[in-house]
Amino acid sequence: MLASDRPASGAAGIEVKQLDSGNDAAVARWEAFVAAAPAATFFHRAGWQNLLRDIYRHRTCFLYAERNGSIVGILPLAQINSLLFGNALVALPFAVYGGVVSDDPAATAALEAEAERLALEFGVAHLEYRNIDVHHGDWPSQDLYVTFRKEILPDEESNLQAIPRKQRAMVRKGIKNGLRGEIDANADRFFALYADNVHRHGTPAMPKRYFAALLREFGKDCEVLTVVDAAGTPVSSVLSFYFRDAVLPYYAGDAEHARALAANDFKYWDLMRRAGQRGLKVFDYGRSKVGSGSYSFKKNWGFEPQALHYEYRLYKRAGIPQNNPNNPKYKLMIAAWRRMPLALANFLGPFIVRNLG
Repeated sequence: MLASDRPASGAAGIEVKQLDSGNDAAVARWEAFVAAAPAATFFHRAGWQNLLRDIYRHRTCFLYAERNGSIVGILPLAQINSLLFGNALVALPFAVYGGVVSDDPAATAALEAEAERLALEFGVAHLEYRNIDVHHGDWPSQDLYVTFRKEILPDEESNLQAIPRKQRAMVRKGIKNGLRGEIDANADRFFALYADNVHRHGTPAMPKRYFAALLREFGKDCEVLTVVDAAGTPVSSVLSFYFRDAVLPYYAGDAEHARALAANDFKYWDLMRRAGQRGLKVFDYGRSKVGSGSYSFKKNWGFEPQALHYEYRLYKRAGIPQNNPNNPKYKLMIAAWRRMPLALANFLGPFIVRNLG
């Protein structure tokens, strides 16, 4: 047994263990905890361990704290070790929310102590918690990101009227253009639109097999909605997650002419409308960078930003990492990526994006 695989004993009868994704009973216990814990998010689900390990080949350490045989806290972690972007232990890569989930202070302390031990053992430059709320006010923190969440009202017309007038006019334009939404059985149409979209913005695409794996891993809690025009041609698509009473549109892509059709606007309205029909209560528009185009777009829908508190424990670096398109040192890379043929970009993209997290 490796040192990192051994249970870690803590104070107050707490024992910290690592989740074995091949142990169905252990996974079921983890999932039951996530379903019941108010602070848990979709990104705390056990399935992310399989995705990060099997698709991206990252080392995962999904920690849970037990007292008297019951789980009282969890902390999913994964290491990203990249020559280009650095060596980090993160809760959780490719997620907008993360960190410890526990209402037990002793469990929280034990989980974070084990995370720090692992960070030192792995020799990472920093440990990162993607918290919604402040946990360590004295740690370096990132104020680059906000999230947007809004109530879904009980009936369709009320939801439409709750959208500010100018944005509502764009939704009506999409309806007038004969757009309609279709639920897809696979990620094929989504990926074609997504890959083209991110290429135009100068960023690498995640591999198609990642999206197929998301659909397999999360089943009915992961869904693709594709918008087609009056001729049936796909023009916009979104892959969403469902968690408790919320829908989270997470990955999206649009054809270059989608804006003229108001397809992006119609897409999110159709998703909201369908979520309301399913009895969901919250539309989680996800993370955006402050001042970005997506930030402005979401505010135009009447959503108010809520700051995210990404906290860092720095070991081998002087400042918080800036692995995002706003970093000036990536501008030349972004410009070159836009000029690269799409087929080549889709081939090379997965080798780069796996290290971004």
